[in-house]
Amino acid sequence: MLDERELAINPVVQESMMHNARTVSNIRSLTASLFGVAAGTLGLESFPGFLFYALGSLLVSLLIFSFRANVLAKSYFHSPIADLWIGDLFGGLMSFVLTWTLFYGLVRA
Repeated sequence: MLDERELAINPVVQESMMHNARTVSNIRSLTASLFGVAAGTLGLESFPGFLFYALGSLLVSLLIFSFRANVLAKSYFHSPIADLWIGDLFGGLMSFVLTWTLFYGLVRA
């Protein structure tokens, strides 16, 4: 964890950390819906559809990590692994499944 000297040099602003987590959550929700639209339009079923979501989510995390966090994720998140890589993975999954089934039904009907 952070020691006292490091916190004095680089203070942690709680509002900024919460804003960063909220922004990543919004990005994940939006991209999960877009991945669902793509998977439904492509007609993916079962395991390939979930694999599509997992790879898409990994790509989004990688893009946020490289472009937005400037590879210094510890400066922007309390725990980068939980907040950036794994956080909201299952919340986004629900949005993905909803739009996936909707667009799969619209395309295949």
